[in-house]
Amino acid sequence: MKSNIFIDIKLFILIFIALLFLATNSILCKMAISTQNIDAFSFTFFRILSGAVLLLCIYFFKNKNLKFSFKKNWLSSFMLFLYAICFSYSYINMFAGIGTLILFAVVQISMILIALFYKEKLTLNKLLGVLVAFCGLAYLLYPKEDFSISLFHTFLMVISGIAWAIYSVIGKSSTNALLNTTDNFFKATIFTIIFMIFFINEFKFDLYTSFLAVLSGSLTSGLGYLIWYEVLPKIKITTASILQLIVPILAIFLSVIILNEKFSFELGISTFIILFGIFLALKKV
Repeated sequence: MKSNIFIDIKLFILIFIALLFLATNSILCKMAISTQNIDAFSFTFFRILSGAVLLLCIYFFKNKNLKFSFKKNWLSSFMLFLYAICFSYSYINMFAGIGTLILFAVVQISMILIALFYKEKLTLNKLLGVLVAFCGLAYLLYPKEDFSISLFHTFLMVISGIAWAIYSVIGKSSTNALLNTTDNFFKATIFTIIFMIFFINEFKFDLYTSFLAVLSGSLTSGLGYLIWYEVLPKIKITTASILQLIVPILAIFLSVIILNEKFSFELGISTFIILFGIFLALKKV
C-alpha cells in the first residue's frame, strides 16, 4: 500500500515538473524572439541542438556508447522538429500565454481523436470536459474589435500542437525514455539542418538570446521531454492530453509575472472555461 502511494507521489511530481518545463518553453521562446535579436530559426536550431548535445552526454555517461539505429524513430523525430519550428515562428506575433493556450488545446483534441482511433475508452465526463474546454478556446479565438489574433501565426501553432500530440502518442510505446528521447533530438537536428540548407540564408542571434535558446533546449526541452517520455507509458492517452491543458495556465501566470503580458478579460474567461473543462474531464479518471 505504501509502495503504491510512493509511486503515485513520484509520478505526480514527475508530471508536474514535465508540465512546468513545457510551460517555461513558451516563456523562454517569447523572451528571446521579442528582443528581435534572434530569428525564429536560430532559436529553433540552438534549442534542438543543445537538447541533443545534453542528452547524448547523459546517454554516453550512462551506457558508455552511442549506438543508435537509423531504421526507426524518424516519424517521432520529424514531429519533434515540426513542433519546434512552427512553435518558434508562431511566437513572432503571439503572446506567450495565448500561444500556449492554443497549442495545448489543439494537443488535447488531437490526442483524443488518436485515442478514439486506437479504441481507447472515452468516458462521458471526459467527452463533456473536452467540449467545455474547446468552448473556451473558441471564445478566445473568436474575432473581437479590441482583441485580435494573427490567423497565420495561429495556424502555425495549430500545426505545432498536432505535431506535439503525435510525438506524445508515439511516446506511449516507449520502453527506454532516455534512448528514445536522445534519438529523437539527434534526428530532429538532422531535419533542422535540412531545413536550414533549403530555406535559411543567415543566422541572427546574440549572447543573451542564444543563452535563452540553449536553456530552452537543454533544460526545459531535453530534460523536460525525457521526463515526459518516462511518464507517458504510465498514463492513458486521454489522461495525458487532458493533463497538458494545465500547461497554458502555468504559461499565462508566468507570462504575466515575467513578460508583463496583459491578462485580458477574454483571456481570463477562456482560461476559466478551459480549467473547468479539465476538472470535468479528470473527474473519476
